[in-house]
Amino acid sequence: MPRIIVLFNLKPDVDEADYEAWARGTDAPTVKALGSVISFSVHRARGLLGSEEKSPYQYVEVLDVSDMDTLFSEISVPPMTEISAAFQAYADNPIFIVTEYLA
Repeated sequence: MPRIIVLFNLKPDVDEADYEAWARGTDAPTVKALGSVISFSVHRARGLLGSEEKSPYQYVEVLDVSDMDTLFSEISVPPMTEISAAFQAYADNPIFIVTEYLA
């Protein structure tokens, strides 16, 4: 089962409260309803473990996916095209990391 980890910061002109309201009310429910998505969560980064340092990323999304081909077909049509466009308006150069379970 692939897991996609998305690391990102908000664009400088984006209000955190606006993004978080959208993530809770629109993004998460829509993504969770996709047939290929087993689970989806959005996390606010709080810092680096064992230090007072700030995280290099403000937010992390974690998606567990049953099938990547199905996911790609689901995200290429509405309403996901609108969700993707809104996400790109909030997120500053997000990094999408595709992983596979090792141990």
